[in-house]
Amino acid sequence: MILLTLQNVNKSFGMNEVLKDVNLTLQAGGRMGLVGVNGSGKSTLFRLIHGDMAPDSGTVSLVKGMRVGMLTQDADIQSELTIQQELERVFEPVRQMEARMRQMEHEMAEKHDDPEAFEQLSKAYSRLVDRFEDAGGYEWPSRIQGVLAGLGFARGREMQPASLLSGGEKTRLCLARLLLTQPDLLMLDEPTNHLDLASTQWLEETLKKYRGTVLVISHDRYFLNAVCDCMAELSMKRLTQYTGNYDRFAVQRQANLERQLKEYKMQQAEIARQEAIIARYRMYNREKSIKAAESREKRLEKLERIERPVSEQKVRFNFTARRRTGDDVLMLHDLSKGFEGRTLFEHFNLHLRAGDRVAIIGPNGVGKSTLLNIIAGKLPADHGTVDFGSNVDLGYYDQQQASLHPEKDVMSEVWDDFPRLEPDRVRGVLALFLLTGDDVFQPVGTLSGGERGRVALAKLMLKQDNLLLLDEPTNHLDMDSREVLEAALEDFEGTLLTVSHDRYFINRVATKVIEMSPEGAVEYLGNYDDYLEKKRVQAAGETEWSAAGGATRTQIDKEKRRQRLAKESAKALQAKLKKVEADIAGTEQLISDLETQMGQPEIYSNPAESARVAREHREAQTRLDGLYEEWEALSDAVAGE
Repeated sequence: MILLTLQNVNKSFGMNEVLKDVNLTLQAGGRMGLVGVNGSGKSTLFRLIHGDMAPDSGTVSLVKGMRVGMLTQDADIQSELTIQQELERVFEPVRQMEARMRQMEHEMAEKHDDPEAFEQLSKAYSRLVDRFEDAGGYEWPSRIQGVLAGLGFARGREMQPASLLSGGEKTRLCLARLLLTQPDLLMLDEPTNHLDLASTQWLEETLKKYRGTVLVISHDRYFLNAVCDCMAELSMKRLTQYTGNYDRFAVQRQANLERQLKEYKMQQAEIARQEAIIARYRMYNREKSIKAAESREKRLEKLERIERPVSEQKVRFNFTARRRTGDDVLMLHDLSKGFEGRTLFEHFNLHLRAGDRVAIIGPNGVGKSTLLNIIAGKLPADHGTVDFGSNVDLGYYDQQQASLHPEKDVMSEVWDDFPRLEPDRVRGVLALFLLTGDDVFQPVGTLSGGERGRVALAKLMLKQDNLLLLDEPTNHLDMDSREVLEAALEDFEGTLLTVSHDRYFINRVATKVIEMSPEGAVEYLGNYDDYLEKKRVQAAGETEWSAAGGATRTQIDKEKRRQRLAKESAKALQAKLKKVEADIAGTEQLISDLETQMGQPEIYSNPAESARVAREHREAQTRLDGLYEEWEALSDAVAGE
């Protein structure tokens, strides 16, 4: 059943056209992610669907009687109720039923001597109990506790006045209230902005099991992959729908762009050919040739011209280091810090070597940003030492952008720190970050969060430091900007230490993950997915240590395979290696072909075919992983010969 339909929706604010001929269809039970660069009109589209504003033209249609709930980025709570009372309001009808049940119990006790009245009351009571049970009357207290715990509210805070919460906590409380309400259409605008990783994972699992329909705006690509089964992108005022999660959307979008560009070029070539023929006919200047030219001109005028496909402007930059460090870059020894009698962390040790890329993760309030501030010299440590290696130039990106001056214009903010640069060079750098024209003369204090972040990144790029401390660098950046930042950091030859909740970012950038918690810090080799796998293995109790060397089960299996291969002849090993290499090449080609198919309209518009191709793609990826493991073992065995 189709729950929501938008047809030819247009919306402008004054002379600024935001949405143009937008069409959208959302099936009941669907989980749609809405993406687009900052300022593309996503929040405006949400307000149109929610009914907070009307379109200039076009229609927004919802199934009659559907309940719609929306979480906005600026959610606020002004009442003097406690956290518990705010959430109990959701269950007021159920609580009234419960109060009526207690009242009826007393009435039945009083009517015990009147069989007829007692029977009538008993039947009414039984019906009320059924309604109470259907409404979850016995479950609501535990549901409140579960949502509070899942969204990171510590036990014992239930009686705290909601008005005293921070802005991020109020947003979380509004999200909790919305999840308990369970509207038929749940609309969430950046729901993970104020959540730590544990709460984000809890929300993912909750939304996957949600009985209604979900429409979510998010820049969290990992979240979109986990939750969404369809996507919609707002670009250049128009909306395009896609099937599948974020990764599939990215493949399809690129394929669409390439197809549209090919069709545009083919049409332009045909138009040029026809115009050349028309010019030649007119050059003959005969009645017959002129008529032929006019006939072709009419057909050309009626031709529906394909617009040249264009993508939104993207930030373009890279990080370079002006000099190399020694092998030892940063040493933290026995570091401790607390505030007002509360210890954030203690006995924290870290040794960064040249080229390391370390991501620090952990719950809110554990001291991740405080740790970076201590390393950057913004805060003193209570105990312990911070030592830098030779030739270390420290660059620090503060998620609050506290180093920016709100009263300065953008041009002065950058130029004052780099006075030797020519004005054109400063403007050129700012243009890389999409700050052009009169934008460079805006006061920094009037910029959006994303624009301030781009100014801070521009200054960081110009410094050319070789050790970068990045505190939530992807916050306020749109997806395209995040991908450019990730590519720039992948090419960075220096050392990186970052605090981030962006799991997609961690996967691309990090080679080591440090998990901070009140109990201490644990280091994991690899990116975020590697960290998750190691945590899964630990939780399942699958990690086994051999009595001799402390090897994991995986290491034991690899060693057994190596010993088995060592017994084979060099000729046999070479033959096996050659076959595996051929299998790898064939499987990689198959994966490439399947990814091309994913982008074809006839595939992704057909659910059955789309599912088949996706399944074959997963199977091929798994097979390729196994082949690479076999290739590694054979290569080691051949080298040993």
